[in-house]
Amino acid sequence: MKTFGSQSMVAPIKRVLMRRPGKSLLAADANEWHYGSLFDAPKAIAQYDVFAKLVAESGAEITWLEDNGDGLCDAMFTQDASLVTDHGAVLLNMGKPLRVPEPAMHGEAYEAAGVPVIGKLTGNGRIEGGDFIWLNDKTIVVGCGFRSNREGIAQLNAILNPYEITVIGFDLPVWQGAEACLHLMSMISPLDDKLALIYSPLMPTAFYQLLLEEGFTLLDAPAEEFLASGGLNLNVLPVKPSECIMIDGFPKTKKMMEEAGCTVHVFEGDALCIACEGGPTCLTNTILRA
Repeated sequence: MKTFGSQSMVAPIKRVLMRRPGKSLLAADANEWHYGSLFDAPKAIAQYDVFAKLVAESGAEITWLEDNGDGLCDAMFTQDASLVTDHGAVLLNMGKPLRVPEPAMHGEAYEAAGVPVIGKLTGNGRIEGGDFIWLNDKTIVVGCGFRSNREGIAQLNAILNPYEITVIGFDLPVWQGAEACLHLMSMISPLDDKLALIYSPLMPTAFYQLLLEEGFTLLDAPAEEFLASGGLNLNVLPVKPSECIMIDGFPKTKKMMEEAGCTVHVFEGDALCIACEGGPTCLTNTILRA
């Protein structure tokens, strides 16, 4: 039976890597970690528990990383430190210096979970998982900004080209600056094979055009909700095609997805997601979609 493999953004989640926040988040210095004014660690942990329940209710098996007080507050955003393909996992290299130890942690978890590691980024090569999406099962798109770079794309191509997977990059805007977290997935969330939620004003033009050429229907999220959430209104986790989990409080975005045929589950995420700059997708790293 297949136990790992993920070259889709929307196929049903069967197995996922997650880390429940605990001691590290409770001890976090909000200024050091660039957390916003809504940050409240106990409340964030409670909100995470509701989110984790929704993931489990989708039928996904959760492989847990433990927070034993290692100080890695952002490690709850497991999406960023690695990616899993049908051939095994790739350990990434973090653009945020405070997060550099996280890929090694993922490597240990994959070894224990029976997922082979087929490569890792090194040196100046940088990619964070929030900066990539599977355009299709043979093509990864990476956003090049403050967290991911061209050297990272070159290294990832060297690892994945032998498996007939191509990695292409598009430059991201500066937007709120180097300290803020602007990932590619701050402006796009796939919902189904050819359906995606986007915020077009920040999207690279060539990437936008590529999506149209590939036959995508693009739902342009309301600007007022995007700005109010720091982009987290469109960080949406598909648990299966056209069924997803999002942060509560953004009714126009939710209605837009529902009118496009999606089933949408919500949870409160102001203290967890909006304050800490990471949404439902960021809080998960898919090991198996099938």
